Amino acid sequence: MLRPYQQDATDAIIDAVKKTIAPIIVDAATGAGKSHIIAAVAEFIFSTTGKRVLCLAPSRELVEQNHAKYLATGNPASIYSASAGMKCLRHPVVFGTPGTVKNRVSRFGKDFAMIIVDECHGITPTIQTIIDRIREVNPNVRVVGLTATPYRLGTGYIYALDEADNPIPEHQTKEPYFTKCVFKIHARELIAQGYLTPPTIGAIGAGGYETAHLEVGKGGKFVASQVDKAFIGHGRKTSAIIADVVNNAVIRQGVMIFAATIQHAKECMASLPPELSAIITSHTKAAERKQIIEAFKSKRIKYIVNVSVLTTGFDAEHVDVIAILRATESVGLLQQIVGRGLRLCEGKTDCLVLDYAENIDRHCPDGDIFAPDIVVTVSDKKRVPIEVACLDCGTMNDFSARPNEDGFGYSDDGYFLDLDGNQVEGDYGPIPSHFGRRCHGLSLSGGTYERCGHRWNGKDCPHCGMDNDIAARYCSTCKGEIVNPNEKLRMEFKALKRDPTNVQTDEVVSANVVEGISQNGNGTWRVDWITAYRTFSTWFQQEPKHQRALSDRDRFYEAFKDGATPETVTYSKNAASGFYQIHGYNNKPDEAPE
Repeated sequence: MLRPYQQDATDAIIDAVKKTIAPIIVDAATGAGKSHIIAAVAEFIFSTTGKRVLCLAPSRELVEQNHAKYLATGNPASIYSASAGMKCLRHPVVFGTPGTVKNRVSRFGKDFAMIIVDECHGITPTIQTIIDRIREVNPNVRVVGLTATPYRLGTGYIYALDEADNPIPEHQTKEPYFTKCVFKIHARELIAQGYLTPPTIGAIGAGGYETAHLEVGKGGKFVASQVDKAFIGHGRKTSAIIADVVNNAVIRQGVMIFAATIQHAKECMASLPPELSAIITSHTKAAERKQIIEAFKSKRIKYIVNVSVLTTGFDAEHVDVIAILRATESVGLLQQIVGRGLRLCEGKTDCLVLDYAENIDRHCPDGDIFAPDIVVTVSDKKRVPIEVACLDCGTMNDFSARPNEDGFGYSDDGYFLDLDGNQVEGDYGPIPSHFGRRCHGLSLSGGTYERCGHRWNGKDCPHCGMDNDIAARYCSTCKGEIVNPNEKLRMEFKALKRDPTNVQTDEVVSANVVEGISQNGNGTWRVDWITAYRTFSTWFQQEPKHQRALSDRDRFYEAFKDGATPETVTYSKNAASGFYQIHGYNNKPDEAPE
């Protein structure tokens, strides 16, 4: 039987998929029992529509766990996962891992009415490919995601609308995959209702690792060399930290230790009682991994050290100590780790969280691990928020305010106002008081969510008159090119200066004359020109033997008579020979359009 909030989540999903084909999401804290919600939704879809359901999860353990919960409803289900050792499509509800499903996605056809994605914060390209392929044969397939951490490092929340239909502020989400969060249940609510064990942030008896200097690299992970320096080779420090963990765990049931690297995990193991400890890494074979997990869950061992393999979906109810000996790049990962210890278990009153790598300070300055501040990117410049009302749909948008050195006023609908209360005009009409371009409001129409078309900063297409984004090069309606006349002049100027075969006139920055001898033994002058746009060289003969060379020498004298240097030079590059030639001096320089 479902808990009240699990039934509410199930009802919210069913109500939403009846109205829309847009991807929806449920934000349910770790330990909320997402597998029960998945089972209830999948059973409802098949029993009422006769259509099939595909349930994706990122690991074998989660696939097997979700599969087991569905079997508890009294209905059969299949597993399609190479890591689980089964590839069966016999039953109407199928539980699979993304990699295995993608390799045979053609077998998942139009008879699948819903795709449920567990731990959907990991909405990978593989999962998106599966969804896209199934949508090709069934455009109405519903997509439902569930996660305890609906945000990603760098891009923020993975949905556009919250459960009250309010758009997520622009600084908290970037290109979200899911349209709407239809239900949310927080960890604190579950603790208050007695469904989760409260965490206790423990005092650190041993000095932790120095992690403040760690930098996130291009792949969203801390730079490996910095991680090695912070955690590996500190034998005495690691030994003291493990001793502190063991001391804190004297009266505890199960301890999960999260290490930074495989080498670091081995260093941790060296200080643990070997008969009560085991290690799991990405190199651990499947059979051995299964044996270790079974031994840990049955309490035959007390300590389990892991490296990035038991952070999501791992379920061992008796865990009451979480020792974090690694730095987490994101608050989502931190919450997933802490969540491993929050499930209810007999004799368990709390879960002790020991943070030896400054993670709570890094991600939760106020100390509340359940109330993180989610932002798209971390900026050196302090963001100034501003609320702006859309006059078309009434949505309140949260944008970043523009600098306002002139002290202009603001209108409620998002424009600068002068002292008389009039809108301040710019090149494209009234100047917005914010950096927002288009309203984030979404409205349900015909089963899909349509975005409000109101723009604060746009330009009309000269061909069809439709309003387009201020940065649009081509019209979204007629596809005609949208170029402001001044911008067109600037583009033409850039094209002129970019191609040296065009005759052009530049201001001279410097012109250095070097005397030399040509291959024919004649004296030459080489002039190395530096202009505002490029650097090039030209050659002049000193003692001409024919009339053409005579004019060449005259051009040199014209440029440098009395030791002066010309203010401008008119030149072009010969496309055939590759040499530059001079066409004149002290002409009016080419000027960029304003």
